[in-house]
Order: sequence, then C-alpha cells, then structure tokens
Amino acid sequence: MPDSPAGPPAPPIPLAELLGREELGLRRIAGPDHADLLWVHTSEMADPYPYLLGGELLLTAGVQLTDADTYVARLVEAGAAALGFGVAPVHDTVPAALVEACDRHGLPLLEVPRETRFAAVARAVWRLMAEARHRELRRVTRAQQALATAAARPDPVPAVLRQLAVQLEGRVALLTADGGVLHAAGGRPAPDAQTALARLARVVAPATQSAASPATPPAASPGRKPNPSSATDTRGGTHLFAYALGGGQGLVLTLATPRRDSGDHTVAGIAVVLLSLLTAPHQGADAAGRSAALVRLLLGAAPQEVAPLLGDGDSWTVVHARRADGAPADPLNAGALGTALGSALSDVDRETVRVLLPGSHEPVTAQPGWTLGVSERVPVTALPAADTQASRALGHAEATRTPLTAHRPGAGGLAGLVPADRAEAHARALLAPLSEPLPETLRCWLSLHGSWDRTAVALRVHRNTVRQRIARCAALLDVDLDDMDVRTELWFALRDRGPAGYGGRAHGR
Repeated sequence: MPDSPAGPPAPPIPLAELLGREELGLRRIAGPDHADLLWVHTSEMADPYPYLLGGELLLTAGVQLTDADTYVARLVEAGAAALGFGVAPVHDTVPAALVEACDRHGLPLLEVPRETRFAAVARAVWRLMAEARHRELRRVTRAQQALATAAARPDPVPAVLRQLAVQLEGRVALLTADGGVLHAAGGRPAPDAQTALARLARVVAPATQSAASPATPPAASPGRKPNPSSATDTRGGTHLFAYALGGGQGLVLTLATPRRDSGDHTVAGIAVVLLSLLTAPHQGADAAGRSAALVRLLLGAAPQEVAPLLGDGDSWTVVHARRADGAPADPLNAGALGTALGSALSDVDRETVRVLLPGSHEPVTAQPGWTLGVSERVPVTALPAADTQASRALGHAEATRTPLTAHRPGAGGLAGLVPADRAEAHARALLAPLSEPLPETLRCWLSLHGSWDRTAVALRVHRNTVRQRIARCAALLDVDLDDMDVRTELWFALRDRGPAGYGGRAHGR
C-alpha cells in the first residue's frame, strides 16, 4: 500500500450501508461482514495493486483473473476494503476459488448481479458519502456552537473540557507543563491508556517535562525536528490523542475516545484553539502598564505622570502613515504596522494610522506599502507638537512621493540669534490676520517651494483651493508672496508653529 494515501473526501461508508441499498441487489458471499469504504475503483488488470490508494471497493468482472489467491493477496496488501465481482459477461457465477481466497485473506467479497451496472454502485457510494459528510458537518457545527457557548461561561476552561467530553463521548484532560492534571472531564480510561496518554503528551511537548524523568525525550537541539503539534495512539480499542496548546504555557490537551470519527479531529481542533486563548496570559506587564496609563488619563492625570507606566517614557516619537495604494486603513493593518515598527501603541484616524514609539525604539525605516511621516523625539509633554510634526512630514512625503519623511528640527542659525519669546511675539503679531486653515496652508506651500500641486497633495485638497487660500493670505497680510524677503520672514514665523498656532482659531484640515 502507498506510504501516504490521500485523505478521504468524506467520512468512510460502512459496508452494511451499501448492502442495505436494495435497488443494487448486492450480496456478500465471502469475507467479514464489516468494512469501511473510502473510494470506488474499477479495474480489469491482472494486478491492480500499483493503482490502489487503500480503502477501495474494487469492482471487476474477472477478465484477467487467473490466480485467485495471488490476486486477493495483492488486494489485501494494497489495503483494498472490499471486492465487488460482476456476474456476466465473463463469468456466469463468482468463481469458487475467489470465494475461498477472500475467506482465507479476510477480504469482503460482494456479488454484483448482472442487471446492476458498476456505475450504479459507484454512484450509490458517492451519494452515501455525501450524506455522511452532511451529517458530519452538522455534527461539527453543533459541537462548535456548544464549545463556544461553554467558553463564554464564568468557568470557561472546565466548561469547554466538559463539553468536549460530551461531544466526543470520552475522557478529556488538560495537563500542565510538568504533566499534572489541571482539569479533566469524562470517565477515566484504563491504566495502560493513561500511561500511553502521558507518553503522547511528552511527544508533543517534551521540552516542558522534567529532565529527571527517564521517559522524557531530550530537549530540542540544533538539527532536531520540531515537536509535532499532535499525536495519536490506540490501546485496547480506545483511541488516544494529545494536542499541544499555544500560548507558551506548555499545556497539553489529551483525549481518550471509544471511536475515531472523521469529524473528531476538527472538533478537537476547535477546542484546542479556544483553550489556547483561554489559558494564555491575558495581560503581560506592558499591556497592564498601558491599561493603567489609560485609566489614569481618563481620571484626570497629567501625561507626564503616566508616562513611566508606558515603559521607556523619557522621550517619544510619533509616526503618521497612510497606505501607498490609497486604500483606507483599519485596526488590523494599523496593528500590523505598529508591530513592524516595534510598538503596540497604534490608532486609526480615518485613513491615517498613528503610531507612538517609546524612546528606546530603533530608527524608523520605510515600510512596504506605506507612506510614513516621522516626528522628532520629544518628551511626553510635547506629544501634541510631535503629532503635528508627523502629520506635516506625512504630507510632505506624499507630496514628494517618498516612502518616508522625517521632521527635521531647526538647526539654529540666524533664527537662534533672536530670543524665543521675542520671536514668538513677532510671529503672533505677523500672523494675527490669518485664521485656520490659512497659516497651515501657507506654511506647507512655503515648505514645498510654492508648488501648487505638491501642496494640494500634502493637504489633501484641490489645487484651486490652495491657490485661493494663498491669495487670501497675501491679501490679509498685504504682502507680495513672490518677494523672497517676505517668504523668508513668513517661513521663520511659521516654521515651528505649534498645533494651536499663533493666529486665530485652529482646526483640522
């Protein structure tokens, strides 16, 4: 039989169900009365062994049947489930030698009457398979709903285990990393089955067991295959299963059931996922700190007071991002971007993703599929200004079609010769006639060297809107914006303008 037979398209069909189809007129005349049928195959070859997968009901009219014993022995070796022999046109009756061979080798032999076509037998098997598959799907669906309901109970882990034991009609246990039983449900299996289950648990999670146990396999080493996520065995008619749970806790789910139906593995897999989620640490130290910081902020604490709860809170960087393809962002890809940048602090504001990075993060690099704007590192009290920097940097990146633009703080120079308070007072007086969004439009237009199109892209408005706003600025300030001296003075006033601005009321674009 081939080493790796393909899986069945549906649950196996008991031979008795096929024999029960009276319209076919099939009759078992040799071999055992039970078998599980996975396929139907017709062949008139003298040795069909190379073409069998195992589990077939092989149909033949015996065209090349010469040595019945060898023929049947090869079918059994290939894993055939049963043999159907068609009476006529080659043989008037089933050869006696074939009947004896099937009895001797334990292969069920069916007589197919002359009025029954092989195609009708195959069609009946496939219909039975479809019916069985529908029944199995309904069973799995009911089990999934029952397990999900159990997971919502106040005691979810024991409830899921109890429900799993009911669905599979067996023993269920959740083992700790050292092999102890955390929770269990269902009747106890025989001692030899319990011993085999403990062995299976070590197979799927050997590194979690005590090194002092002589039965424990050696820990994983370079070149050694990773541990399987599941393992199976059989003891005295009891089917045994072991599944490693996710979450890094070293937990193993073990099952002992009286049968092994095709949907049982699916039901167990659903339970494994639920138990992995239920037993994983709900909140690590970082998550706990973020939750505490949020609560304190909502209760009125100042940002600088909660910054230490967020980890390395000495300095922060704000990143704004939009998808390069123009598609809207959502919390899932926002979280993925935050993870790629090394932070769990992410948010989506319409189409823009905002990520907050602690001071210890690596330098921000371009991310495939995203356009990024990055602020400078600032203390927690300056986060609003950093948010503005990142927003402006993102607009600049989109306008210049670059994947990443970082805010560059002023280097001092001539601007550093003027005291900050005097520079701020001059800027407020100079920009007083302008109300939002005019100052931000003028700042962006100057930063992009007076480009109407790039400014429109950066501000996400129409180029005519930019022209109208700039013309309005020139009129309100009563200046010639083509004059380089005017542009230079305005740029110094606007360059480090914060979110609230120096002029009139501020609001979003």
